[in-house]
Amino acid sequence: MRRIACIDLPALPLQLTRRAHPEWRGHAVVVVDRDSPRGLVLWANELARRAGILPGRSYAQGLSLDADLRACTVEAAELGAAIDELTVLLRRFSPSVEPSPPDEEPGIFWLDASGLSLLYPSLSTWAEAVRAALAQVELTAGVAVGYSRHGSYAVARALAGRGQKVCDDAEEEQRCAARVPLHRTALDDRTREVLAQLGVHTLGQLAQLPEAGLRRRFGKETHRLRQLAAGTREEPLAPKVPLERFEAHLDFDEPVADREALAFFAKQLLDPLLGRLASRGQALAAMTISCEAPPRPALIELLRPAVPTLDAPQLLGLVRLRLERLDLGVLMAGNLAGGVRGLSLVVEGQPASREQLALFFDTQVKSRRDRPAGDRALARLRAALGDDAVVRARLHAGHLPEASYVWEPCEKLTDPKPGRARLRPLVRRLSTRPVPLPARTAREPDGWLLRGVAAGPVARLVGPFCISGGWWNASEVRRDYYFAELASGRVSWIFYDQRRRRWYLHGELA
Repeated sequence: MRRIACIDLPALPLQLTRRAHPEWRGHAVVVVDRDSPRGLVLWANELARRAGILPGRSYAQGLSLDADLRACTVEAAELGAAIDELTVLLRRFSPSVEPSPPDEEPGIFWLDASGLSLLYPSLSTWAEAVRAALAQVELTAGVAVGYSRHGSYAVARALAGRGQKVCDDAEEEQRCAARVPLHRTALDDRTREVLAQLGVHTLGQLAQLPEAGLRRRFGKETHRLRQLAAGTREEPLAPKVPLERFEAHLDFDEPVADREALAFFAKQLLDPLLGRLASRGQALAAMTISCEAPPRPALIELLRPAVPTLDAPQLLGLVRLRLERLDLGVLMAGNLAGGVRGLSLVVEGQPASREQLALFFDTQVKSRRDRPAGDRALARLRAALGDDAVVRARLHAGHLPEASYVWEPCEKLTDPKPGRARLRPLVRRLSTRPVPLPARTAREPDGWLLRGVAAGPVARLVGPFCISGGWWNASEVRRDYYFAELASGRVSWIFYDQRRRRWYLHGELA
């Protein structure tokens, strides 16, 4: 029979935080949803729970219970990258690995444990090897080996990251899963409280409830869990398909220092690689160029097109732009001064659409949209100026105006979604950092020349609009903001810092 294993890394974001900050050992640690005193606690370690700091509380409430509380955020991209790394690590023990999505239950992995008898003397030895490999990367996990996807999941959750369990037969797996308490599952707190009032505390008791009306009263997730616990529903394993990588290498008899020549040789390597990807129904998602110039270290450049593609001219254009960019860096130009003796290309593929495959096989396919052309233009900019050259502003929860937005990389264009505004908002051009203004003198016969003589004196001040914060730590902020209308018609956004006793210019109104 097919054996399925479930690996549970409980509170994976908290474990990642503990691994990133080893100096926090012995302290109460929480993971919050945003870097703010009002940020909600998502995960809390045992010391924080003993102090009464539970998920759902705010960070400010946690500080009131433990002044030495440590907190940080785990971004979705960081969590997704960690899950991808763990997926690659677990493929050493099974070719079929299915990770749980980061927005559902991060830290849950299902593996196909069938056919391992020639590699390991027993499944218990295999489970020990899996836990040892995770321990080497400073992560704690519980491993359960059973016969079904849900049964192994329930047993692994009951382990709470401690030890392992190998079920000898399907009946033992069913008995172990029936004893698992509901708080070890993904059911929300409100549903568990209602079920507890009905005397339902375990999966076995949930499976005995009548199915009729359960979905209408408790929702589809509870109904689905009841079907899984009763064995009337079985979800197959859906392993994540790994990205295929293909590599081609070319050695030169004589050093090559000309960029056009390198682009020509790169085309010779690229065309066969695209053919191999197309034969597998894939398109190029990323490409790594390695220029070897011994004894100096090899120059490695990573290129990503706007979307996975098989368009050789487009990819070759990105290669040329990146090779031309080498002239801009002193270090890179120095490396290429003696010439390149070897060139390598490594490509990664993703499933391609029918249109992409048709484009590769010289079929006339014309796009009616202009947005892909814009995405290709952004990809050329990133190839010419670097990956951080194209960014966009994103609103961010911050107390101060300069912390209310962040810059994030812009990989592709999105359709605008404008909304109707009843009031026309003020467009402010903020400075990266507030600019100190000259101190005001006691006598100002010409008025307050905020922006110099050419702009004229201040004609009218509107304010103050007070911002105060940072009282929860040593960096307290107290600012009085004003809109200063100058005689020339310009409107400046200024503030008076109460702590520094000085005026600052923060922006202009467009």
